[in-house]
Amino acid sequence: MLKSTIIEKIESRIFHIRGKKVMIDKDLAELYGVDTKVLNQSIKRNAERFPKDFIFRLSRVEKDELVTNCDRFNSLKHSITTPSAFTEQGVAMLSSVLNSKHAIFVNIHIMRVFVAMRRTALTYTSLKRKINSMEKKYDSQFKAIFEAIRRLIMPEPQKPKRTIGFHKN
Repeated sequence: MLKSTIIEKIESRIFHIRGKKVMIDKDLAELYGVDTKVLNQSIKRNAERFPKDFIFRLSRVEKDELVTNCDRFNSLKHSITTPSAFTEQGVAMLSSVLNSKHAIFVNIHIMRVFVAMRRTALTYTSLKRKINSMEKKYDSQFKAIFEAIRRLIMPEPQKPKRTIGFHKN
């Protein structure tokens, strides 16, 4: 796999759940070239390495939302168990549990993607701070320009998703 291809594949498998950037066990197993069951067994055998801030189980609602939004999770639709979500630290800890050359290669790329995402977020914060500073420094004739720039760098507010089906009040 080309480096840019694996990076794109990794980026598309990072989700924001509970305010954290996480990867799902099924995706990690696929990237590492092992069965999800094997990955989860390795984690159970090394449970002391994975505290709650490294790994957590998705709720049924979170699992259902994941299945709805991503076709590759259709196999989880009727599954009894919910998938595990790994934070950046949990993914880093996987490198000590899965010790094949391929796992090490993939883990290095995953860590690079997480770092790049963090850098991008810091750049936006820094840019926002600079714009606010410039706005204070210059007079109100530039206010319209600053407002337009602010709207461009601010992410669009996400609309609440409407659920489908019958709802009991």
